[in-house]
Order: sequence, then C-alpha cells, then structure tokens
Amino acid sequence: MPKPRSGTGEKNLISQNLILLRKQYGISQRDLAYQLQLLGFDMDKNVITRIETNQRFVTDIEVQALCRVFGVDYRTLIDGEGLEESESAVL
Repeated sequence: MPKPRSGTGEKNLISQNLILLRKQYGISQRDLAYQLQLLGFDMDKNVITRIETNQRFVTDIEVQALCRVFGVDYRTLIDGEGLEESESAVL
C-alpha cells in the first residue's frame, strides 16, 4: 500500500515551515542535525535536507524532536502557526 501524501503530492507537511524556522533561528542544516543528535535523535544533515526537499516522510517522533529543538508547538511546524517569512533571515 502506498504511503499517504499531501493534497499537492508532498511527502510531508513540514518542509517549508522547517526551512522558515531554521532561517528565523539562523542555523544551518548541519547545526540542526547536531542539536538533534545532542538530544539523542539520530538525524544527520542529509535527513534534514531530504525532509526540506520533500524527499522523505517524517515520523511523529521526528516532529516532536524538531519541536523540542526550536521550542515550538507542533502546530507551528505542521501548520506554520506564528511563522513569518523574513527576507532578512540568514542561514
């Protein structure tokens, strides 16, 4: 049975919101992976890249881990609540 996708065919709902969060916090994919590893989650830079480019499904455990790193609610990561795209944010 095929895995479910969003209405637009994406493999996850968080890709763009994850990118925006990283920009707001000014951290690279590598730094994010490092923070996740410090918390005990086995996610490297390649995993972050694949999530952000919609090449990978995301588990609920991974969503929870990302929320812990950024100190946000899951609705921020999934629905983008409270996120604003900022052109001045730098990776």
